[in-house]
Amino acid sequence: MKDTIFTVLSQRKLTRNVYELKLEGDTDQITRPGQFVNLRLEGLYLRRPISVCNIEGRILTLIYKVVGKGTEQLSRMEAGWSLPVLTGLGNGYDTSLSGSEPLLVGGGVGVPPLYLLARRLREEGKAVSVILGFNTAAERFYEEEFRALGCTLTVTTADGSCGVRGFVTDALPETYTHVYCCGPEPMLRALHRVIRTGGSFSFEKRMGCGFGACMGCSCKTITGYKRVCKEGPVLQKEEILWED
Repeated sequence: MKDTIFTVLSQRKLTRNVYELKLEGDTDQITRPGQFVNLRLEGLYLRRPISVCNIEGRILTLIYKVVGKGTEQLSRMEAGWSLPVLTGLGNGYDTSLSGSEPLLVGGGVGVPPLYLLARRLREEGKAVSVILGFNTAAERFYEEEFRALGCTLTVTTADGSCGVRGFVTDALPETYTHVYCCGPEPMLRALHRVIRTGGSFSFEKRMGCGFGACMGCSCKTITGYKRVCKEGPVLQKEEILWED
């Protein structure tokens, strides 16, 4: 696979350790919400996979959390710098499964890929409800962006400092036709137990190559192991087997 060179347009700090990065380049290979890109950073052997938050023409928006050396280096990039990117990776969300009242549930840095999904579903005329879950009010981001799309938005915080006190499962609406979700595995497990419809679950795993060669990000399903970077990151509720 060949890198596409993107140019940094802007870098915006959303919370203490979460950043929004806008890049310009060829986005033609990004065809579905929920796909990801793989960034090559100077001096680092492994690439950094980041979910696609939004695309508008040639403008690619990524949101990431600084958790280590790679993302810390990424946070220092400035407008005009070049960044090699593998684009259009992974199997994204299928909007044809949504029904008329889809529910989108994101936890922490699982929120970003749901933004492009919400935009696409709203363009299809769907009544979209969104639940965003955070540990505390200081970690919130992108609330106004979802509201601007016309989504019905609920925020939960584990400490009760904003919105509904508790977890995303404490704020599920009475009716919804399909659940799209992304976030930490405990959140996905909890949703899997309680939702009453089909669901599309986006998994977060450590990746080596990002395109299915190394098998390092495999997870168990009813039909055997699937690679999160290739057959995923989006898997359907009925195929998921949770490992202890």
